[in-house]
Amino acid sequence: MPTHYTHLFRTLSIAILMAFCIGESAVRSSFAADVNKGAGRLEQPVTVNGDTVEYSTDQQHVSATGNVVVKYGDSTLTSDKITVDTQTKDVTAEGTVRIENPQARLEGSQVYYNLNTKSGKAIDGTFVSDPFYGIAREIKMVNEDEFIAYDGYVSSCSMDKPDYRIRMKRVRILPQEKIQTYSDTVRIKNLPIAYLPYYSQSLKDPFMHVRFVPGRSKDWGEYLLSAWRSNLMPGLDARIYLDYRSRLGMSEGVGANFRTEDYGKGDYKFYYTQERDRELLENQPGEFERSLVRLRHQWQIADSTSLTTEFYRITDSKRANLGSEHNFLKDYFYREYEKDALPLSYTQLHQSFGYSTIDTVVQKRVNRWYSQLEKLPEVNYSLPSIQLGQTPFYFSDSSSFSSLNYKNAVPSPASADVSMNRLDTTNKLSLPSRVAFFNLTPYAGMRQTLYDRDIDNRDMWASPRNQFLTGADVSTKFYRIFDVQSNAFGLDINGLRHVITPTVGYNYLHTPTEPTSRLKQLDAVDAIAGSNSALLELDNRLQTKRNKSTVDLAYFKLASQYFFKSGGLAGSYLGDITGDLEIKPYTRVRFDADATYSHRYDYFSGANYDFYYDFGPERSVGIGQRYQRKGGNEITGSFNYRLTPKWKFFMYQRYQLRDTDSLEKGFGEQEFTLSRDLHCWLMDVSYSVDRDEGSSIWLIFRLKAFPETEFSISQSYKRRQSGAN
Repeated sequence: MPTHYTHLFRTLSIAILMAFCIGESAVRSSFAADVNKGAGRLEQPVTVNGDTVEYSTDQQHVSATGNVVVKYGDSTLTSDKITVDTQTKDVTAEGTVRIENPQARLEGSQVYYNLNTKSGKAIDGTFVSDPFYGIAREIKMVNEDEFIAYDGYVSSCSMDKPDYRIRMKRVRILPQEKIQTYSDTVRIKNLPIAYLPYYSQSLKDPFMHVRFVPGRSKDWGEYLLSAWRSNLMPGLDARIYLDYRSRLGMSEGVGANFRTEDYGKGDYKFYYTQERDRELLENQPGEFERSLVRLRHQWQIADSTSLTTEFYRITDSKRANLGSEHNFLKDYFYREYEKDALPLSYTQLHQSFGYSTIDTVVQKRVNRWYSQLEKLPEVNYSLPSIQLGQTPFYFSDSSSFSSLNYKNAVPSPASADVSMNRLDTTNKLSLPSRVAFFNLTPYAGMRQTLYDRDIDNRDMWASPRNQFLTGADVSTKFYRIFDVQSNAFGLDINGLRHVITPTVGYNYLHTPTEPTSRLKQLDAVDAIAGSNSALLELDNRLQTKRNKSTVDLAYFKLASQYFFKSGGLAGSYLGDITGDLEIKPYTRVRFDADATYSHRYDYFSGANYDFYYDFGPERSVGIGQRYQRKGGNEITGSFNYRLTPKWKFFMYQRYQLRDTDSLEKGFGEQEFTLSRDLHCWLMDVSYSVDRDEGSSIWLIFRLKAFPETEFSISQSYKRRQSGAN
């Protein structure tokens, strides 16, 4: 399909048909044939309306005046006057000219266009290339996929006097692709705030290329964060960071996102600060070098081969001098810190075969200030159950070879590090079968682990650790169908089916031939022990039909594990009972709950539930509870409500119902946000209270065209401590 500007140019070209749509049939035939020779046959029907249409045989011109409306496909052209030269295929539209379709709009006092070259220009024009609007002295149409505007402005604000605009000498627009401006002055109202020699914005990119975030916080003081993004070339976006924090000083950095057809995609980030903390004690150093280097890369080498790499290098002299409570990620990139406080550097190569996979991981410690298990390398092979020829037996294998080295954080000496080489393999033979209405799968196998050294560094290759395993899984399914047809309370019930799936699994692990006390303990493989247990599980589903699809109205699952007497235990016992419940009677209503009950001690060790109700567009309410017997008991609630087309309210709260050793009763967090649609902007006014961080008030402005970008002003107030002056 052509772009929306292809429709735009075609709409101009069909203006020449006005003469033969309204005038004499002989004139229509000769003129239409002439046009088709030069411009090609039109692909869609054309409707034309106008007050007056004239044709000059001598000058070979067609002209139309008065309320001219031309419709072609989903495009419409309106004008006061149109003239067409049937020889040169030049079209001139005058007066108030508008060309419009669902995706685009072009206006001008005069429009010149050539049907053959599909090029032209508009004088004193306006244009739209979503989400940008613009006004220019002249708009040059290079071809159907590109136009250039001169001496005007662009903005994502559609008002006659936009709140902000980029005043430019020239702008190049490739519809639905990108926009490029040159010699720009960024203005808010009539106030110039920045000069940009060049600006490029992908129209497929939801992020704006310039970001400013001013504010104030307890840890940073007054601050201004800025980010500048640029499309250097297809597949390569660059970023420059320049930040100021009054308490800590200047910070700067660079970054890049890259995408290639042959070598995958990834991102790079370097961020550096020579921090000067103004609130340290006099006997403490006041200057610290802190930096982050991060590289992430994913490469799909082939359909069955992929490579993933992550590299993190963090330099933090503040942590080295003042203690482990300081963390560069936590202080500067809190969102990344919440996801992973101690990120690992590794490379993983994945290779899949017809029935199996191999994963090779190389994991090396880069940051010496935290402890880490190195894998140099670790190779994992997995073969899921595969049928052995024409026999009823199935075989599975899971094996790994690991060269491990546990590095302790400095200043621990290297002599405290632990290393080993290990080969671990589990082979299992199973026999899936059906006995009456039961699915029965007995299995037996052997796990063997070879170590190069024991805990005393004595050779162990000759005495592998062996563990025999066996067991069986039994399951079946019962269901009953109820002929119920009802739309009471809007439930839309079209028959009900109750499905019950009981499962019993028996698992026996013999005591390993080598005790864990002889082995170096680096991960879970080294700590395996014997066990004798049965898994008990009951699955319930209540289903109906909606729009010819099966829908779960309710789901309930109970599960537990029964441990048989073994070793020095006093006797057999039933383990914790877990329950999961999901109820979804409507698409807009959902209830989820889970709980863990200790049968041995007769109490619930944990329980959680969440209720969510969506009662309209941007109108919802949610409530939940988190209970831990030896922890907190917290109620959470959220409320989101669109008050009017312009106003929206949001609320979130967490309330602790009781005092514990680490938590005190009362509100842990409260947040209230009032949002206002300002036509071109979205404004959020928020107030939040956090038990640990204190209270904050902030004002955030976001462009509607680029909601991911925000200009914000915030103020934080630390809660006064008990007994403080």
